[in-house]
Amino acid sequence: MPLSTDQKQAIISEYRTHDSDVGSPEVQVAILTSRIRYLTEHFKSHKLDHHSRRGLLKLVGKRRRLLDYLKRKEASRYFELISRLGIRK
Repeated sequence: MPLSTDQKQAIISEYRTHDSDVGSPEVQVAILTSRIRYLTEHFKSHKLDHHSRRGLLKLVGKRRRLLDYLKRKEASRYFELISRLGIRK
């Protein structure tokens, strides 16, 4: 199940860089992370759902590319974001 509008708005308001921000790398990575976490939980009970697994791999790849971009452009924002999201342990 995709993110509800309320959940998405909450994520956007938490990670945005300015008032009208909805597409910065921070917001995009936060939304992708939420979807990745949902799918990870989904696979604990649906081990044979290979079609959704492919979607998960695509989401992980997209998040990786966005994080690489952010690290290349402004490393301080990258390190702050990964610590807030709790990824890259």
